[in-house]
Amino acid sequence: MQPRDLVLALIVVLVWGINFIAIKWGVEEISPYMLTALRYIGCALPAVFFIRRPKVSLGLLTAYGFSVGVLQFSFLFLAMREGMPAGLASLVMQMQVFLTLALAVMVLRDRPVWVQWAGAGLALIGLSVIGAEHVGGAIWGPLLLTIVAAFWWAVSNIVTKQAGKIDMLAFVVWGALIPPLPMIVLALIFDGPSAITDLFAVSSQAIGSVLFIAYGSTLLGYGCWAFLLGKYPASMVAPFTLLVPIVGFVAAYFILGEQMSWFEIWGSLLIFLGLLLHVFGPRFLNRVRVR
Repeated sequence: MQPRDLVLALIVVLVWGINFIAIKWGVEEISPYMLTALRYIGCALPAVFFIRRPKVSLGLLTAYGFSVGVLQFSFLFLAMREGMPAGLASLVMQMQVFLTLALAVMVLRDRPVWVQWAGAGLALIGLSVIGAEHVGGAIWGPLLLTIVAAFWWAVSNIVTKQAGKIDMLAFVVWGALIPPLPMIVLALIFDGPSAITDLFAVSSQAIGSVLFIAYGSTLLGYGCWAFLLGKYPASMVAPFTLLVPIVGFVAAYFILGEQMSWFEIWGSLLIFLGLLLHVFGPRFLNRVRVR
């Protein structure tokens, strides 16, 4: 990878890791459903007027927008409003890797190698270690909500896979037209009219969070990511996402002052080792077979 593109990949990792801090600040003042709507309004406008619609069916585009926007981010934002730590959320969301693996087997008939299943098992043990400490505690509910969010991220990955080789940035921008209306309706149902009226009294920090989530994390992040995937093999680009939880944990510690228990540290290490095994294990096996 060229040095310029390496820097670009690291910028994406930095933006996506800090994004969890922005979410945490945003849900402190804005309804999680309304924050999701604002994210996608910002993502779609004005970009949708300058980017051509991707060559996919309306049904597939709707399925993507609904799974990633209405479901994934609404559950994640709700989990963080209910107390899910930003650093831990950045890691637990990576469970989408293994959930995507399971869905790919059922839907796409993929055949992962045993080392990928081993990685998934190790990550599941890590998640169990984290959950065991919080059984009956305040974080148990937010933890489950984050896992549900990771599941819908996995679903959106399968939808994206079925879309084939398309302009990913266009797919993201046009898919962003789907979530706003359903999310505004959900905000009114669960949080009442205050979900809208409270927007007139938010702080500059909350406004900055919305702008960062919409334009930094979504447009800049996914735009650069699509560029890298178009230029390099996915096997070279994808492992950079393993750095996102590290940025998330460090940022949460220094910016939000979040602390971790030993259960959370050991559980997180097991999840991270499972991710490493899942991403690099097949490549290692191939090298061993060649020798």
